Amino acid sequence: MTRPSGPLVGLKVLEFAGIGPAPFCGMLLSDLGADVIRIDRKAGGPDYSRYDVTFRGRRSVALDLKNPLAAEACLTLIERADALIEGFRPGVMERLGLGPDMALARNPALVYGRMTGWGQTGVGRRRPATTSTTSPSPAPCTPSAPAERPVQPVNLVGDYGGGSLYLAFGLLAALRHAHATGEGQVIDCAMTDGALSLMAQVYGNLAAGTWRDEREANIVDGGSPFYNPYRCADGKWIAIAAIEPQFYGRLRDKAGLDDPAFDAQMDQARWPELKEKLAAVIATRTRDEWCAIFEGEDACVAPVLSLKEAPQHPYNVQRGAFVEVEGVPQPAPRRASP
Repeated sequence: MTRPSGPLVGLKVLEFAGIGPAPFCGMLLSDLGADVIRIDRKAGGPDYSRYDVTFRGRRSVALDLKNPLAAEACLTLIERADALIEGFRPGVMERLGLGPDMALARNPALVYGRMTGWGQTGVGRRRPATTSTTSPSPAPCTPSAPAERPVQPVNLVGDYGGGSLYLAFGLLAALRHAHATGEGQVIDCAMTDGALSLMAQVYGNLAAGTWRDEREANIVDGGSPFYNPYRCADGKWIAIAAIEPQFYGRLRDKAGLDDPAFDAQMDQARWPELKEKLAAVIATRTRDEWCAIFEGEDACVAPVLSLKEAPQHPYNVQRGAFVEVEGVPQPAPRRASP
């Protein structure tokens, strides 16, 4: 058995099994060395397999939480834990006798992490999570999506970006406080709050008048010609993000954009025209041909890779970004140094 390693070795976490962002947070903590014990349902729980990547790295205990003896067993585990993660709807843990009051009474230094879509308070707290930020641009994996309708950016923004990562961040901040003072606390992590936090720069630009509240009307939401994905001659795509003048200059030089029209980089009135012109140029070569042209150039141009292509990309191979466990390729727990 491989001995645990990482900066969180020695940290004991109790995770009540759920789906989506809570298990992903548990995976992140485990990947960094924490000892995470997952409490699974004794009956009717999920049948985990090697394909359940976000459940990796944890030990599991199956309990019937409606049984008072099982609840007492959980409280005994809580006494020895540094942190707890749960992703039930508000009130569920309290009804099981495992709410924050009961847990902190047993372990005053416990950090109690709660993950929901809308938070523990407010009018939406009973609602299931439907969080997303559909106003900004779609991810490069949906480059042909029309501007007439919002695009669902997978569930990376709400569940994982606004949920798991903020829960992990909150837990670690609270653990630092607990280790310094002996005082635990409750982390109320709402995916809506996290997703809004990710929009901080957009709201700043909106207030400054430099962001239009429309789709494909801004520099980084598909509105500009120099920050967009483009289809190549072979039907594959490249992504361009050449905002700064020096990067835009290299883009023009290597792509042969000597048409004087491209001098008007920041003229928003001409962006639709320039997008059409640039799309026509990119369509003349294959994705691999463009990658060869821009290799080593500071032009902010990269291929849009499929899920199957990404593990074989030289950059990802060099950095050890993927591992294969029981025949399942997956993002590596920790990146190896190049």
